[in-house]
Parts: sequence; C-alpha cells; structure tokens
Amino acid sequence: DVQLVESGGGSVQAGGSLTLSCLASGYTVTAYCMGWFRQAPGKEREGVATIVGTKITSYADSVKGRFNISKDDAKNTLYLVMNSLKPEDTAMYYCGADLLCSDYTFAYWGQGTQVTVSS
Repeated sequence: DVQLVESGGGSVQAGGSLTLSCLASGYTVTAYCMGWFRQAPGKEREGVATIVGTKITSYADSVKGRFNISKDDAKNTLYLVMNSLKPEDTAMYYCGADLLCSDYTFAYWGQGTQVTVSS
C-alpha cells in the first residue's frame, strides 16, 4: 500500500520559515508525480506545488518565489521549504502522489501537517 506521512508543521511568525517533509512508502517516489496542497478552515483546497522527477516543478502563483519543492529519491522523501511565510499561508498541508500530475489532484495523500502563521 502507498503511504504518505507528513511532518514539519508548526507555528511561526510572519516572515519566518518552515520545512515540511513527506515520507513515502509502498512505492518509489521517482515513478510518481508528487505535490503539496493545503486547506484552511472554511476555504477550498488549494494546490501549492508539484514535482515530476527531480527538476520539473510547478507552483501556485500565491507561493511562487517563496516556496520550494524538492525530492530526495534515496530517502523516498518529498520536501517543501516555505520562506517569507504570511498569515494567509495558515492551513493544513497535505502531500499527495499520483502517476500523473493533474491539477493538484492525487490518488494518494497523507494525514496532513498544520502550519500556522501569526502576524
């Protein structure tokens, strides 16, 4: 079974940084499109970033220039480095995986990790 476990969330002040990790098991990360999406209370789910292989990346306009997605194939782990965090980045962050990247929808996702940014 494919399993994804996120970690690294927390509470930070605006302008701070956090790094999220997503440990994958049951498959090899190199074979899948992986990404991050987030959901805040009362708001729709929002795609954040995706990565195919190790170099083909895509970002939502709201995080371009501030967030960086990467993978460590040897560790089967996906990362999201978040800099210059804003209060509007506050949400539950989920990592996802699928055979193809498709509008930030994924066949598999984890339980999420909470990110809270205070002003």
